[in-house]
Amino acid sequence: MKRFFTLRTLVIVLAVWLALSTSAVLVVVLVGGRPNSRAVILMGAGLVLLWVAFGGTLMHLARDRVRAFVLRLPLDWRVSFVLMATLLALLEEAVTTGMTNLAPVLGVPIGAAYITASANYLDVVCLHSVVVFVPMFVAWAVILRRLAFGPTAVFVLFGLTGTLAEAGFGGTQAFAEIAMWIFVYGLMVYLPAYCLPAERGAAPPRWWHYPLAIVLPFVFAIPVAGVVGALHPLRVHFPPLPPNS
Repeated sequence: MKRFFTLRTLVIVLAVWLALSTSAVLVVVLVGGRPNSRAVILMGAGLVLLWVAFGGTLMHLARDRVRAFVLRLPLDWRVSFVLMATLLALLEEAVTTGMTNLAPVLGVPIGAAYITASANYLDVVCLHSVVVFVPMFVAWAVILRRLAFGPTAVFVLFGLTGTLAEAGFGGTQAFAEIAMWIFVYGLMVYLPAYCLPAERGAAPPRWWHYPLAIVLPFVFAIPVAGVVGALHPLRVHFPPLPPNS
């Protein structure tokens, strides 16, 4: 029997939903939104445009060339995977921090609207985000050593991990934004997963490996997050965003 619903179909559905929902929210805030809300939505739209649409398309088009290059490197594939994912996470945070710093261009002071914990890039990546992502990437390197998840599955599963992380940080609103978070986080690991060697001794995953793969990155990240939280307990460097601002 032909399979009509696949992970690829799910990604296409999520992409269409993300495009439609982002466009609809933009129309609403541009017509009647208050300045702070408008600025936050425009920052989010900038992230979707630059990281998801442009970055994701570029990764997809260049994936075979990148894979050929990576497989020629004299590095263990697990090291390459973690390094590539970390580099992509750093690029994604460059986009988000850049959006936060565009607040004055969007009509509000810096700190009145934001999508990162700080306007300082090094503070964001070293004390808030990427420093915690790295052990998550290590967890996926461990998973992929044993289980042959395809790049699309890695994309979706890490996107779900990211959605849960955002819900833990910002509340259940993250689940309404699941399409965006799956793409934002999934694109950090899609290309590294695509560049894995075909023969690495991994077994096909069973159904229960899928939820395990969503949760295991948190197990690796919790110790690092605990140390970072103790050394730098300030979660956000700006005042809380007022509701309906």
